Amino acid sequence: MFPIILKIGPITIHTYGLMMAVGVACALLFLFVQSKKQNLPSSKIIDMAFYTIIVSLIGAKLILLVGNFSYYMRYWRELLSLARSGGVFQGGLTFGIIFALWYFRRHKIPTLKTTDIFAPALALGHGFGRIGCFSAGCCYGTESSLPWGVIFNNKYASDLTGVPLGIPLHPTQLYESALNFLNFFVLFIILKKKKFDGQVFSFYIINYSIIRYIVEFYRGDHPDKAFLFRNPSPYLSLSLPQLFCILGLIAGVILLLILRKRKSA
Repeated sequence: MFPIILKIGPITIHTYGLMMAVGVACALLFLFVQSKKQNLPSSKIIDMAFYTIIVSLIGAKLILLVGNFSYYMRYWRELLSLARSGGVFQGGLTFGIIFALWYFRRHKIPTLKTTDIFAPALALGHGFGRIGCFSAGCCYGTESSLPWGVIFNNKYASDLTGVPLGIPLHPTQLYESALNFLNFFVLFIILKKKKFDGQVFSFYIINYSIIRYIVEFYRGDHPDKAFLFRNPSPYLSLSLPQLFCILGLIAGVILLLILRKRKSA
């Protein structure tokens, strides 16, 4: 892990921030190119993407706070780490979607057609972001005896994120990064062959809900996170993030079926 990629005097460049910037830049470039191809107002879409990122970050941190409220109340000084953490992606996605829908309506941008180019961009940016998480040590996994278990040994990163040192852990950040990049390619193929507006975005919701539900079994950060029910076996437990995944999966399937039926009609 390399939480700091470059340090020159008082200037410190953190790998997490750099990878987030790379992810945002790639997502924006993808949006710009695709909006041109789809005859959409590229300048307004890029503006909307910038504002949505800010709203999503706030939403992600709010859901992280709510989901781990007892932990932060017990260790209130850890609230400072909340500002440095990425937050719960589903929370950011929910807040971002609500804001984007309002923006589309206000500026009279075709909603479904635009969300179809946003979906692959989200997956692409998220893939780079999770590499940043791995470099910083946040969003770490549970203890693992598997051959690919990773051992973190950077005290600076541990002080920032709480990642345990010297213990093999599931590289959950890399699991999710790889699956998000795979999701990007799948969505890009669907975008090229889509039969109706909203199809790509529906599959994004479905695919990511499945990805995060599975990865959540191996997440070890925030041990006091909220559970709807908890069992000694993680596979028989249901955490708050997994509840969001189930709701997202249901919403994605319903949206896909409604849009497909509307197209047929």
